[in-house]
Amino acid sequence: ALRSIPVLVEGESGTGKELVARSIHRLSPRADKPFVAINCAALTETLLESELFGHTRGAFTDARTDRKGLFLEAEGGTLLLDEMGDMPVAMQVKLLRALEENRLRPVGSDREIPFNVRLLAATHRDLEMAVEEERFRQDLYYRLNVIQLHLPPLRARGTDVLLLAKHFVEKFASKSQRPIEGLDQAVAERLLAYSWPGNIRELRNVIERAVTLSRHNRLTLEDLPEKIRDYRGNTMLIGGEDPTELVSIEEI
Repeated sequence: ALRSIPVLVEGESGTGKELVARSIHRLSPRADKPFVAINCAALTETLLESELFGHTRGAFTDARTDRKGLFLEAEGGTLLLDEMGDMPVAMQVKLLRALEENRLRPVGSDREIPFNVRLLAATHRDLEMAVEEERFRQDLYYRLNVIQLHLPPLRARGTDVLLLAKHFVEKFASKSQRPIEGLDQAVAERLLAYSWPGNIRELRNVIERAVTLSRHNRLTLEDLPEKIRDYRGNTMLIGGEDPTELVSIEEI
């Protein structure tokens, strides 16, 4: 039964939701079958229905041939619906019906086709709030949210940022054949202090840039973007801490 249970992966943009989804697939009994992903926010309702369920020739203007759609392309495997919280409500109704019956109807067809797919959903939105605001169907939410995984933002993961930075340094140094071995202490301190609004995706980008531009065998402050070098968080300093770090009244 576990091989078919839906999983909802929640987290801010850049926290690695698709990577987690791919890992779920790779570690499941469906690993030898296809993993297919689609971004629900990137398509209109009409195109999304066609992409998911397929269409018949002549179903609409550009439908010159039959297409089986992503549900059938993922047959036996896993389908990831990324940015699920942005799916149009009318499409949510059609998706729920397909999931309840394990059958789909291609656009323009008069017959239904059975499918066997494990559904994973990912979103950066708060779906519970979306349900309360009637922007997301409650019945579909319960259908998808059998197992829920919440990915914390990078700023809440403590020193994980240094472990990830080290991994990215090794990866990009090897890829570009640069003799870069790690981070200066000052760089580590800046990475820990920064808030990382773009999460792991932003960290990856920063380290790739730094490795590409660095002229040393370790990353230094000059390799970091100015916004990270000069970043000052909203931490309040109290008695006993270095008074030179206090923000002036003018700056406040």
